[in-house]
Amino acid sequence: MNDQTNRGELTDAGAAAQPPGNTFSSGVGAAMQGSDAQHPWLAALSVMAGTFMVVLDTTVVNVSLPHIAGSLSASVEESTWALTSYLAANAIILPMTAWLARLVGRKRLLILAVAGFTTASALCGMAPNLMMLIAFRIIQGTTGGVMQPLSQSVMLEAFPPRDRGKAMGLWSIGIIVAPILGPVLGGWLTDNLSWRWVFYVNVPVGLVAIAMIRAFIKDPLYMRRPERIDGYGIFLLAIGIGALQIGLDKGEEEDWLASGWIVALLVVATVFLVALVIRELMARHPVVNLRVFKERTYAVGVTLITVMTFVLYGSLVMLPVFLQVLLGYPALQAGFTLMPRGYASLFATPMVGLIVGKVDPRKLMTLGFLLGAGSLFWFSCLDLQVNYWNLFWPQFMQGLSFSLLMVPLTVVTMDRIAPEAIGNAASVFNLMRNIGGSVGIAVTQTLLDRFRQGQINILGRHVSADSPAARTTLESLRRMFVAHGSDATTATQQAHMMVWGMVQKQAAMIAYLDVFRVLMVLFLVAIPLVFLLKKPAHQTKPEITAAE
Repeated sequence: MNDQTNRGELTDAGAAAQPPGNTFSSGVGAAMQGSDAQHPWLAALSVMAGTFMVVLDTTVVNVSLPHIAGSLSASVEESTWALTSYLAANAIILPMTAWLARLVGRKRLLILAVAGFTTASALCGMAPNLMMLIAFRIIQGTTGGVMQPLSQSVMLEAFPPRDRGKAMGLWSIGIIVAPILGPVLGGWLTDNLSWRWVFYVNVPVGLVAIAMIRAFIKDPLYMRRPERIDGYGIFLLAIGIGALQIGLDKGEEEDWLASGWIVALLVVATVFLVALVIRELMARHPVVNLRVFKERTYAVGVTLITVMTFVLYGSLVMLPVFLQVLLGYPALQAGFTLMPRGYASLFATPMVGLIVGKVDPRKLMTLGFLLGAGSLFWFSCLDLQVNYWNLFWPQFMQGLSFSLLMVPLTVVTMDRIAPEAIGNAASVFNLMRNIGGSVGIAVTQTLLDRFRQGQINILGRHVSADSPAARTTLESLRRMFVAHGSDATTATQQAHMMVWGMVQKQAAMIAYLDVFRVLMVLFLVAIPLVFLLKKPAHQTKPEITAAE
């Protein structure tokens, strides 16, 4: 009786959060009867292949942009639209995934998405000009966006609550490792083959994923078509999220509020997103059910995943630039130097998945935030004389921290969500994960630029004719250039230019250290939020069987 009551209350258009109690376990069992519980690991692998491709493509193109620009007769700034268009399309479609799955069926939507992504990847590789590449990247982002929440909901439903940690361990490997592996794979393919192979490599993976989805994925019994299409909600969502993503991606390049069109984008995003929230809370059949935020654990979990991806993507963007610009590493060498974070995640994530059902996940998350803050403090103590191992260990520690965060955070956040509402909850969860990453990239780049300018002003004041140290350094450099054949006037100019370069380099280094400290503080501030999460239901009370 309780199970029927809960299932009736938690339909798609109703409340999204499951009330506390043991009836949830039986509700999950009912949902699993029509889903993928017969072959849970095969179902997980089926959806993860496509998801790994999608997340990989958020970073794999980055190192290829100069090659793309040269090949397609475009500037590097113009070629960045190949990345921006993908991210914007991806962000727009993410929150609509659960609604689309009800409209056409989850299995059919997965097959269409993987097929569309694979086809668009092949077309990107064959693109004759930049405009065609951007068009195909929009198709890639649109079809790829639905795969992340669909894979998460399939895996959460295929496994019982006690084993969800194992499933989320596999899912988190793709989510964490793919963006780390992307620059390395992209650099290797571009250097040894062509930038076009960055896209062609998706084709065989996509074909295998389609075959596995057809064989092992089934639609759950509770899924039904939406009664009405929320046209206003879709319109507000597309404009609001699209404007926000483009504004965040192009803001630093255009100097934020100094650019009229960036200001316009941010105003449009604010107005349309506020209108979207009002619309979705009032609509009887919303395209995105925001009532799921009534569940405290889910709301806090979404906040924490946003903070985590803010730091993950912020530091992920900072380190390659630090290695290449300040330390002079070639792109491929920089990529391999950044791999320790991926090694740690690949090692630790399955282990965390195995123990998360036996240990209080909140303890694992607290340890994760502390390790993450420790790794960022370690980064903030580096200097321009670092070697490989100075960079290896803080990255390895950071990889461990992200594994300790991602798996338990996903399990706890979704623990009290009813099966009927998991698709919608996963869509919003993944949307905020992506937005957290976009905001993290935008904020860290802006802080780096602002801090660097401030440090140049501070250090520059000490390089003057009144400074004995500055005079001594300039004279030493001038003599060195004279000894190498320069005349006195040229040698003086070269000495001043070299000192100015030293000031800029030191200012940039200090700016990096300051931003790492900001990210460290953000992780420490997030720790108290962990204790607002509720313990998973299967760890609080023994499950009640059907016979009982």
